[in-house]
This record gives sequence, C-alpha cells and structure tokens, in this order.
Amino acid sequence: MARLSQVLVPKDRLYFDLFEEAAGNIVRAADLLDRLLRSYPDRREELTRDILICEQEGDRITHDIIRRLNETFVTPIDREDIYSLASALDDIVDYTEEAADYLGLYKIEAPMEQGQRLAHVLLQATRAVAAAMPRLRSFGDLSHYTVEINRLENDGDRITREAMASLFDNGIDPMVVIRWKDIYERLENAIDATERVANILEGIVIKNA
Repeated sequence: MARLSQVLVPKDRLYFDLFEEAAGNIVRAADLLDRLLRSYPDRREELTRDILICEQEGDRITHDIIRRLNETFVTPIDREDIYSLASALDDIVDYTEEAADYLGLYKIEAPMEQGQRLAHVLLQATRAVAAAMPRLRSFGDLSHYTVEINRLENDGDRITREAMASLFDNGIDPMVVIRWKDIYERLENAIDATERVANILEGIVIKNA
C-alpha cells in the first residue's frame, strides 16, 4: 500500500532535477579549484573565472528552487528540508569560490601543500554528494555516501589543523600567515558544508522511509 506522502506528492519532480543540477555544479567548482591549486599560478585567471561562473550558476539554481517553493503548495519533501538542502549546496560553491578569489586578492605566489590536499578532499566529498543525490528520488539508502563524506570531513579537519600549525611553526611572515589562514578556513568551510548536505539528505530519507 502506498504511503500517504506518496499519494499526495505531485508528479512534478523538478526539485530533484534541480538538486542533481546543483550537485553537478559543486563538483565542477571543486574540480576547477583542485586544478587551480595543482597548476598555480598557471591558468589562474581562467580557472578563477570559471569557478566564479559556477558560483553564479549555483545562485541561479538556488533562486529557481526558492521561487518554486513560493509558487508550490504541495512539495515532494518537507519545505524546510528543501530550503536547508538548497542553502547547504549553495554554501559549498560559495566557499569554493571565496577560496579561489582569495588566492588572487592576496596575491598568493605559490600554493601550500596542505591547501592542495584540502582542495582534493573537497573534490572527493563533492563527488560523493553528487553520487548520493539521485537516490533522494526514491529515498534510498545513502549510508555508503554519508559515511564517506563524514570520513572526508574528518580528513579535512585533520589537514586544516596540520596546516594551521605549520603556519605558526615555520617562522612564516605574519601577513602570509593571515592570508593562508583565511584560505584554509574557506576550504574547511566548504568541506564542512558537504557534511551538512550529507546530514540533511540522511534526515530526509529517514523522514520519508
């Protein structure tokens, strides 16, 4: 027998399309940032511009979701969950773009190895988010993906602690310390946002199981 929620849910599945589009966008942004830090400073302007385009695309998708929420009475999942998920996905690409932007604003000459590692952790976490997102349509088991995202978030925390310690241990110029501290924080925030997405997805599946 169908659940009451299934009976009442409209056939329109556009929310799920938009979430999957947003997930693909965060992977693109994270991949560009990973490439930016690996090849830095080569192609800095080109890759930074492409990341900004991803950030603008993320804003467009979020706007589409919010507009639809304001126009739709019955939604396939709880309205607050739709808003929370859209916001968390948008946070990922916002922090990714900020990290890339700071590299230019602060006139960073060469990347720190820990920054490269954090960018790669972020890329892996966004890929796990994108792989999990299609399962939201059927409220399928996401534990494989959420466990992986949580593991990556722990890796990100550890690398960030190591990165911060190395800044203060090596007698680096105080202005360089301040600049890289800001960049590390943006990278960590982006990784943390992937864990928020994982937690929201898990909550939605539990609610609708």
